[in-house]
Amino acid sequence: MSSKTRSWQKADSDHYLHPFTDHHDLGQKGARIITRAEGVYVYDSEGNQILDGMSGLWCVNLGYGRQDLIEAGCRQLQELPYYNSFFQTAHPPAIELSQLLAEVSPPGFKLSFFTGSGSESNDTNIKLVRRYWDLVGQPQRKKFISRKNAYHGSTVAAGTLGGMGAMHEQTGDMVNHVVHIEQPYHFGLGGDLSPAEFGLRQARLLEEKIKELGPENVAAFIGEPVQGAGGVIIPPDTYWPEIQRICRKYDILLIADEVITGFGRLGEWFGSTRLGIEPDLITFAKGVTSGYLPLGGVLVGERVGEVISAQGGEFAHGYTYSGHPAACAVALANIRALRDEGIVERVKNEIGPYFNQSWAKLDDHPIIGEARSIGMVGALELVRDKSSRERFDKDQHAGMRCRDFCFQNGLVMRAVGDGMIVAPPLVCEKAHIDELVEKAWKCLDLTEAALA
Repeated sequence: MSSKTRSWQKADSDHYLHPFTDHHDLGQKGARIITRAEGVYVYDSEGNQILDGMSGLWCVNLGYGRQDLIEAGCRQLQELPYYNSFFQTAHPPAIELSQLLAEVSPPGFKLSFFTGSGSESNDTNIKLVRRYWDLVGQPQRKKFISRKNAYHGSTVAAGTLGGMGAMHEQTGDMVNHVVHIEQPYHFGLGGDLSPAEFGLRQARLLEEKIKELGPENVAAFIGEPVQGAGGVIIPPDTYWPEIQRICRKYDILLIADEVITGFGRLGEWFGSTRLGIEPDLITFAKGVTSGYLPLGGVLVGERVGEVISAQGGEFAHGYTYSGHPAACAVALANIRALRDEGIVERVKNEIGPYFNQSWAKLDDHPIIGEARSIGMVGALELVRDKSSRERFDKDQHAGMRCRDFCFQNGLVMRAVGDGMIVAPPLVCEKAHIDELVEKAWKCLDLTEAALA
């Protein structure tokens, strides 16, 4: 290891608090130092080339080193580096981005609210929903229903909206009126039910919870089209249509959290289109700029938008960086590239299907209980016994071992418990997919040997 890497690791340990990190453990190991990136690869301080199977953090859809995105941000920084959207003021990048988003969004979405992240966007959703029900004369509708193991952000409000137990333990009961139902995780919870039967059963948990709370008290249901950080949980085909039916029956708002599934990840501009969801609000972030600058937001459907726009009165909410000019300029360049280069259609018709077929081959590995994928996201279930789905002992840390083998062998693949997940850049070539699967198989072999 070079002296420069050691120096960076010491400074990191001394001064930098990382997100979602055991800092005592990190201090013992030393951080991996990433210094540059190009295309679908990142490079560490030792010069190792690593295939980024996670698109950074689900976000670098167009890959690294896109000069058009870089130049768009630079031009905007020279012209108007910053101005706010408060006090009845606007600027061209935010206006143009809101127009372009209306063009690529599902029908009925013509309004956008901009934030700096997905967490801020879901905080915004809570306030939009509350404001809507107040304006239509039903202020008692305060209950939000979410799902266990859902990820909707890490602020106090968004973290409570999500269903990650470890996050709840560290925030406590700081946000009221959020309840959770079980997730549509067929591999882990389906037992002997067919996917179709299981999908209906899990969706109907929503109706049971609405009845328990009282329909007149429920404000909204929120869900990721495909649960990402929870382990790439792909719901059965029967799930979302039933969720949609239930939301309409009880007149509750439906929020689709598309922070991961938006902007081409599932082969459509938004995952809602792929899965037949017709939400009232759509959360976005990550892929809107391919991660080049921070930007998030909410697409506001007609039902909510028309009430908030027409009723008058201040919507008392916003952020210093709402609609940041440079971030909006990069988002404009990013969306235009996705559109003009046919990236979304390529995911749907070419590289997505190739990834799905290639990823499915990992189902044959001795320690894989299931290899599943949709669009450009995939998951592997690590098991001791394929037929019984028996897991490895928790103290063996199968997922973390596999993750470390991946990084040591030139691949970023994320561990979620005893599952491994990927979300490669949308601009991958077939050779990159081949490399990903080949390296994944090798690392599964190493994991199997280490756990024997």
